[in-house]
Amino acid sequence: MTRKTILNDSHRALGARMVDFGGWDMPIHYGSQIEEHHQVRRDAGMFDVSHMTVVDLHGDQVRPFLRRLLANSIDKLKRPGKALYTCMLNAQGGVIDDLIVYFLGGDRFRLVVNAATREKDLAWITAQAVPFGVEVAERPELAMIAVQGPNARDRVAGLLDADAAATVSALGKFAAAELAGTRFGDLFVARTGYTGEDGFEVVVSDAGAVALWDALLRAGVKPAGLGARDTLRLEAGMNLYGQDMDDTVTPYEAALGWTVALDDGRAFNGREVLEAQARDGAPRQMIGLVMEDKGVLRHGQKVRTAHGEGEILSGTFSPTLGKAIAFARVPAGDLSSGVGVDIRGREVPVRVVKFPFVRDGKPV
Repeated sequence: MTRKTILNDSHRALGARMVDFGGWDMPIHYGSQIEEHHQVRRDAGMFDVSHMTVVDLHGDQVRPFLRRLLANSIDKLKRPGKALYTCMLNAQGGVIDDLIVYFLGGDRFRLVVNAATREKDLAWITAQAVPFGVEVAERPELAMIAVQGPNARDRVAGLLDADAAATVSALGKFAAAELAGTRFGDLFVARTGYTGEDGFEVVVSDAGAVALWDALLRAGVKPAGLGARDTLRLEAGMNLYGQDMDDTVTPYEAALGWTVALDDGRAFNGREVLEAQARDGAPRQMIGLVMEDKGVLRHGQKVRTAHGEGEILSGTFSPTLGKAIAFARVPAGDLSSGVGVDIRGREVPVRVVKFPFVRDGKPV
């Protein structure tokens, strides 16, 4: 059965086109995906991301548990409210999922993992937690609204009283604050996101979610759907789990080597494989592509290099750049001799570029 977020009726009332996304009935756009994309880049837009899975962890051994579970080092989170982007790996170094972990204080942490991988993630986390006696609690009663764009933080702060507004306005990037007793109930406000723009991801109870959504609408924050979310995150150089990586791909093969901490004495899942790839190089690499010809780069298209074939992972038309962009995974090696993409039997030359393709709303 398709699941619905607490904001489902709100989306329909706004004329959203709804689609099935990982078993959830979600808005793909509210009329124009392109306009929603530009709204986020230029002002402020909001996304219903209540389908994401929120998991709270608690226990005396929660830090040793997270040292084992995650490829990045939980020891970086020393102050309550700090956040870390990381991957969970299997024994082969493959990415089970990418996630954000927040330190709530004491022996409490919060994970936010992908919606489409909910069941396997919960099963993996729960099984891994057993030897450490860590309590794993999913929080299905919580909704989440991502407010993103150059004016996003001011719009959210404008809905809060002076003290709460001051607290969230002072948050650094990849940090969060718990706000008790706002007019929308208790909030967890994180300065994180998936668009390349500044803003907040606001966790709110189902009971307060509709009121918060409606207040943001009145404040001039326009809704955006999954279509704009996808073009925004690809421009920003952010991976989509299941398309750009999965449990057969290591972080080094997904351009996520920066999320791997090979700190001394920490045995985490897949470490031996990652140590070998850090030393000797990974067999595959993820690259960014821009196509100057007309057309769109699409998932599954063959990519030809001097070292063999790869394929397009995520590909789209970039509204900010006005041309096609993509991630591709290809064999490791020098690409200076050129790269081509097979588009309906015709090899089209493409330019290999570093990503992100867009930063702070501007082409890189």
